[in-house]
Amino acid sequence: MAVICKAQSDSKPMNAAATALKQYFGYDTFRPLQAEIIEAVLAKKDVFVLMPTGGGKSICFQIPALVQDGVCVVVSPLIALMKDQVEALQANGVSAAYLNSSQTTAEQRNVEADMSVGKLKLLYISPEKLVSNYTIAWLKKFTINLFAIDEAHCISSWGHDFRPEYTQLRTLKESFPQVPILALTATADKVTRKDILEQLNLHNPTVFVASFDRPNLSLTVKPAQDRFGIVHYFIKTRPNQSGIVYCLSRKGTENLAEKLQAKGIPAKAYHAGMDAKARAAVQEEFINDETPIICATIAFGMGIDKSNVRWVIHYNMPKNMEGYYQEIGRAGRDGLPSDTLLLYGLDDLIMLREFAQQSGQAEIQLEKLGRMRQYAEAKICRRKILLSYFGDILEQDCGNCDVCKNPPKYFDGTVAIQKALSALLRTEEKVGSGLLIDILRGARTQELLEKGYDSIKTYGVGREFSVFEWQQIILQAIQLGIVEIAYDDHKHLKVTTFGKDILQQKRNVPLVQLEQFNAETRKKTAEQTPKEKPVSEAELLTQELFELLKEKRKRVAEELKIPPYVVFSDATLQEMAQKKPLLVAAMQNISGVGEAKMDKFGKGFLGVIVKFTIEKAKQGAKITGSTYLLTYDLYQQGKPLEEIAMTRNLNIGTIGQHLAYLYENGYKINFDDLVSPQEFQRVVDVYLALNKPEAAKPIFEALNSEIGYEKIRLAVAKYKLM
Repeated sequence: MAVICKAQSDSKPMNAAATALKQYFGYDTFRPLQAEIIEAVLAKKDVFVLMPTGGGKSICFQIPALVQDGVCVVVSPLIALMKDQVEALQANGVSAAYLNSSQTTAEQRNVEADMSVGKLKLLYISPEKLVSNYTIAWLKKFTINLFAIDEAHCISSWGHDFRPEYTQLRTLKESFPQVPILALTATADKVTRKDILEQLNLHNPTVFVASFDRPNLSLTVKPAQDRFGIVHYFIKTRPNQSGIVYCLSRKGTENLAEKLQAKGIPAKAYHAGMDAKARAAVQEEFINDETPIICATIAFGMGIDKSNVRWVIHYNMPKNMEGYYQEIGRAGRDGLPSDTLLLYGLDDLIMLREFAQQSGQAEIQLEKLGRMRQYAEAKICRRKILLSYFGDILEQDCGNCDVCKNPPKYFDGTVAIQKALSALLRTEEKVGSGLLIDILRGARTQELLEKGYDSIKTYGVGREFSVFEWQQIILQAIQLGIVEIAYDDHKHLKVTTFGKDILQQKRNVPLVQLEQFNAETRKKTAEQTPKEKPVSEAELLTQELFELLKEKRKRVAEELKIPPYVVFSDATLQEMAQKKPLLVAAMQNISGVGEAKMDKFGKGFLGVIVKFTIEKAKQGAKITGSTYLLTYDLYQQGKPLEEIAMTRNLNIGTIGQHLAYLYENGYKINFDDLVSPQEFQRVVDVYLALNKPEAAKPIFEALNSEIGYEKIRLAVAKYKLM
C-alpha cells in the first residue's frame, strides 16, 4: 500500500486529461492530488482516495472516464446524488446516465440501449442494483474502464454511516478482476480506512489522503443558551444566503422551521418520517434555490451536490466527528467563504449517550461521542482538533475559528508533553490515558504494579501536575495530533509522527493554560452587531453584478428545469462579477466555463455583464473596457462616427479603433454603413502591399490621407475576419 505525492505528469494520457478538464469543466489546472490520482487510475491501479467534501473527488473518476475507451461505472448510495451529478455532467457536454429504483422499466431500458451503442461514458448505479446477477452479466458485455465507489466509508462497520448493501461490493474484484477500482470518501478515520481496503479486496492499492483543511469554512461553537435566539440572529445577519440547520429529532426540525417561518424566514423541515413525495419536494425546492433554508435531520444532505450552501448550523451536538465534518462540509463546496455554527448543551450529551448505549456498538460510539464533546469544550484552535482527528496536522492556528478569534493564554507545555510521550513509548504504547496518568504521577494501582510499570524510567516524573491537569494535557495532545487513540486496539494511545518530532526536541508545544479549564465562563451568547466596514465602489459594483448574474442563472435554470448551480456555481458567477469579462475570449477564461457551457449559457451571461457595464459607465463608474462599450452603445443607437466622437470627446480615429476591436472580438458591426466597398478594397490593397502593418499610419500615408484612420482600422478588422 503506497501513498503517491508527486508533480503532475507530462505523459500523453495526462495531457489528454488536462485538455478534458478545460474542455468539459472549464478549469485550467487540477486541484491538489487530482492529477496524481487520475494518473494512478489511468495506470490501471486500484486506488483509495480520502478527500474532503468540496475537494474535487468526482473529477478523479470523471476525467479518466472521458479519456479512455469504454464506460466508468459509478456506485452511488443515493438517488438524488446520482441525479444531480448526471445533470451537471450533461450540462458540461458529457454523456452520462443513471440506473436506480426511481426509474420506470422503459427508462431503464433506454439507458441500457444507450450503453449498447456506446453512447455513455459514465453510468451511475446503486450498490444493490450493481451486484445483482442480471447487472453483473449485462455489464460483462461492455468495456468497463473503471469502477468508482463513492461514499466508500459506507462499507465499513467502523464508519459513521454503515450500509449493509455496500458489503456486497467485495465481489466486484471476483467478477471483474482486470478492472481497477477507485474507492472515494470524504470522511474516515484510520480504522475505517483500513477496513475499507480490506472489505473491497483492493489489490495493492495506491492510497491518497488529501488535506482535510477547508480554510474557507469558519468554525464556531456556542453554549446552547437561547438556541433559537442565536440561530435567528445568525440567519438574519446573512440575508439571501442558503443554509442547513441540523437537528437531532424529527420533531425538532418541524418546530424550528415553524419558529423561523413565524419570524418571516423562508425555512422548511426535512426528515425521514415525512412522506416520500413531500421530502422530495422540499429537497427539490432547496436545490433550485426556492427554499433557501432547510431544518433537517442528518438524513438530509448526503445526496445533494449543491455548491452554494453558505452556512451550516448544528442546532444540537453531532454524535461523532466524522458526521460533524461531513455535515459542515456541505457548506462552501464552491470554495467561497462560508460559516459553520455548533450549539452545545448538556441535554444534547444526555440524549446522544442514550442513543450510543442503545446502538450495536455502544463502546465505540461512546468513545466517539466523547471526542465530539472534547471538540465542543476545547480552548485550542478548533481546526487543529478537527484535522488531527483524521491524522492531518495543522501546526499554525487557523485564525478562522472562534477560539483563534478570541485566543486563550498559553504556556510552554513541551516538557510535560515529552514526559507523557516518553512514558507512553516505554509501555510499548499499550496503555490508555488513565493508566498513563497513573504512571506519570507515580500511583500504586494494582494494574500498574502487575504490569511492572513502576520500574520504567519515567515512572513518577509528572507529580507536579494533578490528575485533572494531566487529563487536560493529554486531551490537548490528542486534539493537536501528538497522540491518537487506537479504537481497534483497546483504545490504547499511540504516538504520531508529529509526536515523535516533539520528543526529539524538534518542536515546541504551546498548551492552553490549565486553569482555564476549571472556570466555566459563560459569555453572553447573543452576538453584538458587527461594525460595518467601509465598502469600496468596486466592491459594490461586484456585489450588484453578482446578484444580477444570480437572477439570470435562476431564469435559465427554471427554463431548463435544472438546479441553478448546475448552470454555473456561485464561485464562477463571483469571478464573472469581479473580472467583468466583456469578450467571448475573456468569458472562456473564467474558471468553470467549459466549451459546452460557453455554447449553452456563455453569451447570455456575457450580455448581462455588457449591459451592466454600459449602464454603470454612463453613471461615471470606472470599469475596465467600458470605454469601448460606450462607443458601441452610441453606434447601436445609429449615431454617425463623427457624432459619436463629439459626444465622447474623442478623436474619430479612436472611435474607429473601438469598433474595430469589438468587431474582431465578436461584436456585430455593419460595415456597409461605415466603409464603402471601394474604400474597403483600396485599404486592403495597400495593407497587403505593405505586408500587413500593425499600425494604421503607413496605410494612411500610402493612401495620401484620402481615407481616414477610422475607416482604415475598420477595413483591416473586416479583412482579418474574412
